[in-house]
Amino acid sequence: MLVRGVRGATTVSENTKEEIVSSTAELLEKMILENEIDSENIASIIFTTTSDVYNEFPAVAAREILSLHSVPLLNMQEINNPNGLSGCIRILIHWNTNLNQDQIKHVYLNGATILRTDLK
Repeated sequence: MLVRGVRGATTVSENTKEEIVSSTAELLEKMILENEIDSENIASIIFTTTSDVYNEFPAVAAREILSLHSVPLLNMQEINNPNGLSGCIRILIHWNTNLNQDQIKHVYLNGATILRTDLK
């Protein structure tokens, strides 16, 4: 098995704890489902947010909703790019898998679909 990464992103319409947690959980669940990821094979997960998303740590969704208590999680803020997508939460999962790079299914939801139009 090799360590691979899968990317995902979504957007929130409001900077509230509830929306941050629910949107993050939706994205994380879809990334795990689409790539058939076993939580025992997850090495780490990095969450980033744009500067306008700050009322909760996205990693809360991994702990409270998906019960990923043993997985190392890290929250970070994206650079404040004036041309960047606002209200954006991004996730990078590192996991051990036998999949080739071209078999990995990256997931973009809601307003974040504009980030990777090549994946449609």
